Amino acid sequence: MSARRRVWVTQPVFPDVVDRLRDHFDVAAADAVTAYTPAQVADGLRDVDGALVGVTDRIDASAIAGANRLKAIANIGVGYNNLDIAALSAAGVAVTNTPDVLTETTADFAWTLLLAAARRVTEAERWLRDGHWTDWSFERLLGRDLHGSTLGILGMGRIGRAVARRALGFGMRVLYHNRSRLDAAVERECSARWVGKDELLAASDHLVLVVPYGPGTHHAIGAPELARMKSTAVLVNIARGGVVDDAALADALQKGRLAAAGLDVYENEPAVHPALLACRNVVLTPHIASASEATRRAMVSLAVDNLIAALGEGPQAHRPPNLVNADSLLARGT
Repeated sequence: MSARRRVWVTQPVFPDVVDRLRDHFDVAAADAVTAYTPAQVADGLRDVDGALVGVTDRIDASAIAGANRLKAIANIGVGYNNLDIAALSAAGVAVTNTPDVLTETTADFAWTLLLAAARRVTEAERWLRDGHWTDWSFERLLGRDLHGSTLGILGMGRIGRAVARRALGFGMRVLYHNRSRLDAAVERECSARWVGKDELLAASDHLVLVVPYGPGTHHAIGAPELARMKSTAVLVNIARGGVVDDAALADALQKGRLAAAGLDVYENEPAVHPALLACRNVVLTPHIASASEATRRAMVSLAVDNLIAALGEGPQAHRPPNLVNADSLLARGT
């Protein structure tokens, strides 16, 4: 009988879900959250056939140089800029992600940040906790209305469309910019209108970023783009760190060129730019947009299904539900 294949689970995630891997493979699972060095990633991948990884686990060509058995990486997340897809594809390593299951929860959180930033919720709470509330004033902690205003969405994929649908209840006008315009039927469903990027920046009272990260979207919102926005506007980023130039954003917030921001992702997370930490008019959360228990469990479950299938087991053997790089199969001759 041939030896069972081995998989590495890089971070502690819902043991009862991960246990489904043990029906098919020998599993080495991390028991503590770990920020791996490149050498540790390479060592962990060296003698395994597959890995279940988190979005903070970076895997590039050097990490898989000695991983001769590696056939599949299941990323727990929609975005996969932590992975060198070209290098993995060339090595015949299938990569999967977890779309759809987090769409609605992430859209909910975009509105959490939007409301909190526009209405200065975290700033007001800090002020109250610090003991400053000794009287009441009409002009204290004035925020921005959402109802009747213009919502801009940069990136109109699944999550962007879910954000747009929620705007209907606030009576907002919705504008969006995408590389390609949506079908007319989808635009009607979302009550959204396509505009050029410059018009989006200039017209939006509130701008939500939902674009994937890559070379083409690095610093998609930098100093020039921020200068085109209204000084009264609110910016929300639930996309990926690097889509926004954090230093330029902090400068705009500090100098009053932008009213407020809500951020869940950062350029060098878990480190946050010190200038952002010093801003009172920004809501900062630690990459938790998909962090409801039901959704995170669904993400891990889908990643497990992907890994089982990518390694040729289960009812979808060799047909992982969410394959990112079909060319990996060509590289390995499948």
